[in-house]
Amino acid sequence: MEEKLNNLFCVAAQYYASDLHLICGVPPAYRVQGEIILADADALTADELDEITTKILNEEQLKKFDQEWEICVALNHPAVGRMRATLYKRSGHPELSIRFCGFGIPSREELGLPAKIDELARKPNGIIIITGPTGSGKTTTLNYLVNLINTERRCKIITIEDPIEFVHEHKRAIVIQQEVLTDTHSFSRALVHVLRQDPDVIVVGEMREYQTIATALTAAETGHLVMATLHAPNVYLAIERIIGVFEGNAQKQVIFQLANTLQGIIAQDLIPSVDRTRRVLAYELLISTSAVRNIIRENNLHQLENVMQTGAKEGMILLDNCLKELYCKAQISYDVALSRAHNPEKFTYSKS
Repeated sequence: MEEKLNNLFCVAAQYYASDLHLICGVPPAYRVQGEIILADADALTADELDEITTKILNEEQLKKFDQEWEICVALNHPAVGRMRATLYKRSGHPELSIRFCGFGIPSREELGLPAKIDELARKPNGIIIITGPTGSGKTTTLNYLVNLINTERRCKIITIEDPIEFVHEHKRAIVIQQEVLTDTHSFSRALVHVLRQDPDVIVVGEMREYQTIATALTAAETGHLVMATLHAPNVYLAIERIIGVFEGNAQKQVIFQLANTLQGIIAQDLIPSVDRTRRVLAYELLISTSAVRNIIRENNLHQLENVMQTGAKEGMILLDNCLKELYCKAQISYDVALSRAHNPEKFTYSKS
C-alpha cells in the first residue's frame, strides 16, 4: 500500500494536481486546473481505503476517526511536499480528499495578488479578512502574508490552523504555529490563550463561529494585527456574515468593532486560464477608508459597491472589474468572465 500511495503522489506531482480524491468504487481522481480527471487505474475498493487510512493515521488519530468519523491531518511526501488530508466515511468505510500545499510559498506576482495586499500586511493592528469559496487559495494568500511579515518585521506571530499546511521558519519574526486538535482543542479556546502569549500578529485559519469572531475582533481592537479566513463569496457577504452571527446589542457592538478595526477584505476565486493550462486569481478588494468605516458603522452595506467602484485610487476593485481586466489581458476567456461575474450584463458589450 505504501508503494501505491507513493505512485499516486508522484502522478499528482507530474500533473501539477491541486487535489487527490480517493473514493470507493472509483479510480483515483485528480483535480488538475480546476477539473476532475480520473486516473487510468482500477477502481479503489473499501479494503484498499481501509488500508490507506491505517497507513496514514497514527494510533491517536485512528481512535479519533473511529469516534467522530471525520478527521483532517497534515502529511508530507518528497514528491508533493506538505498536504492536507481530510478523511470522512461513506457507507461505513473511509474515503479521502487530499489537498497538495507544495514545498514553498509563491511570490505575490506568481499568485496574482495586488500590491495593495502588502500594505495591509504592514499595518500595526486591526483585522484583515481573506474570503472566498473552498479551493480559492485563501490559505495560500494567508501564508503569503505571514511570510511577508516574517521577512520584514521583528515580532511574534502566532497562528491557529486546522491543520498546518505551510511550516514557517523563524526569520526576522518568531512564528508559533498551533494546530487544532493537536496543540489546542478549538479556534475559540486557542484565541483566548493566544492573547496571553504576547503576540504582535495573530493568524486564525478560519473564523467559523460566534466565539472565534468575537475574540478575533477584540484582539484587533486591543492593538494586535489579526489575519483570518472566512467562507463567503464576496466582500459584502463576508461583512454580512460576520455581523449576522450576532444578535441584539451584541450585533451593535460587533458593527462598531468591525468599523473601527477592519483594515481590508480580499475576496478571491481561482478560475481557468484561457488556454486551460493553469488557474488565474480573480479577486475583489475592499480597503477601509473613512467612507467604508461609516458605511459599516451605520450598517448601510448596500452602499459598499459604489464606494468600491469609485475607490480605485485607494486600491479597491470589484470582482467584475477584475474579471474584465483579466479578459482584456487575454488571461481568461469571455465565457469564463461572464459565468463568474456578479453582474453579467457589464460584459455583454466587451466581447471582441
